[in-house]
Amino acid sequence: MNSKECYCYCLTKLGAIEDYPFGPGIIVIRVAGKIFALLSRWQGQDILSLKCEPNYSELLRQQYPAVIPGYHLNKRHWNTLLLNGTIPAAETKGLIDHSYELVFSSRGRSKRTGK
Repeated sequence: MNSKECYCYCLTKLGAIEDYPFGPGIIVIRVAGKIFALLSRWQGQDILSLKCEPNYSELLRQQYPAVIPGYHLNKRHWNTLLLNGTIPAAETKGLIDHSYELVFSSRGRSKRTGK
């Protein structure tokens, strides 16, 4: 998946909104006020950073060279994906889903529903 496909897929998630708290070069996608995805460029490469369960993070980093510890994020709980076409689209979508669910489920019911 390229960065535009990732961006569009992130925004299909219930309650997902885009934000630019770090300036125009970093697209932040939030749900219930919490970040679940960041899209930007690093060293000329499009990247997508996603929250991830720590043990799963390690497995992904071993499986895919394009999955690295979160760039400028907590290295234990975030991965950065180099969007260079080496990670299958279905895997990327699954990782976006995983990040969204981790963040969405961590919020109280009232914040998830907006009440």
